[in-house]
Amino acid sequence: MNSKSIISLPSPVEQAAAQGIVVPTGRREIQIGLGRWTWHVDRTSALVASVLALAALLTGFISLALGDIRVPFDQLLPALLGDSERRYEVVVRDWRLTRVLLALVFGFALGISGAMFQSLTRNPLGSPDVIGFSSGAYTVALALMLFTTAGAAQIAMGSILGGLLAAALVFIIASRDGVNGFRLIVVGIGVGAMLASANTFMLLAAQRQVAMSAAVWGSGSLNSVSNSVLGPSLVGIALFAVAAVSLQRQARILECGDALAISLGVNARRLRASMVIVGVGLVAVTTAAAGPIAFVALVAPQIAARLTGRSELDLLPAGCLGALLLVSADTIARVAFMPVQLPVGIVTVCLGGVYLIWLLVRESRS
Repeated sequence: MNSKSIISLPSPVEQAAAQGIVVPTGRREIQIGLGRWTWHVDRTSALVASVLALAALLTGFISLALGDIRVPFDQLLPALLGDSERRYEVVVRDWRLTRVLLALVFGFALGISGAMFQSLTRNPLGSPDVIGFSSGAYTVALALMLFTTAGAAQIAMGSILGGLLAAALVFIIASRDGVNGFRLIVVGIGVGAMLASANTFMLLAAQRQVAMSAAVWGSGSLNSVSNSVLGPSLVGIALFAVAAVSLQRQARILECGDALAISLGVNARRLRASMVIVGVGLVAVTTAAAGPIAFVALVAPQIAARLTGRSELDLLPAGCLGALLLVSADTIARVAFMPVQLPVGIVTVCLGGVYLIWLLVRESRS
């Protein structure tokens, strides 16, 4: 979010939107009606999101064929439908399908979460993995894995709690004189560094075999995810995603400044708390299952914003691009160095690091 949007004057469109009034925005919109409810969707955003979603699904479909055992493309659809040779059905449905679906869902969740935090901090660096929220989720999940016999559900709840505690700590420290996006990011980086040190200490204190497994998981990996993870992850992310969409309109108004939002009846403090809970929840569900996957939440919203030409919060394109990035990165991690399968987090860090350097250089020049 650039500085111009922070100091811009309230527009009639934003004031009307806050009061539920629809006025022309100058952008082409699609009207979707369901009973007495009507939604106005930006046409460019809908088109970009549709293209990205199709690209993500196509990439996932191709990914099912690639690996140490290749499946002919003409056998993919029959294998999914249970109408192919048994060996192809096992490879596609039992070995690879869950992983591809989780990559799509987790990427979507990370893209939405990153968009919410960048809207909240009004800064392109404001993603949950940069400002320490992912580290908080990872720290509690790691402690439960190393020192307790907690199951998947307990680890998932602990991960959400850890992310929320880290977010609360960052906000308390950074909001002494009002919320400031840049200060929030700096404090978040500091808290994230402290938590990273704690994570390293726990790995050193744990038994070697357990620590090695936890370290691989901590780099962000879909290599060992099981079918049992898919259902709870889908439910959790769907609930948080619906909550995120319900907050989108008010969040766009908040991007124009607290004064405008409050004058239009938006409870800024409660809205920020809700956005943090939803954003952390999306990241924590992903972290509990696959470990902290870096940079997808940072990169996806910014690239999506350039594709749509919109600077305000736009969740759907960001989520679809996140899904495309993560399923592509996971395919690379799985097949690029066969028979070794890399954690997907290594690939996202390599790709995201290049983007972060470019972003920092561009920000310094501006």
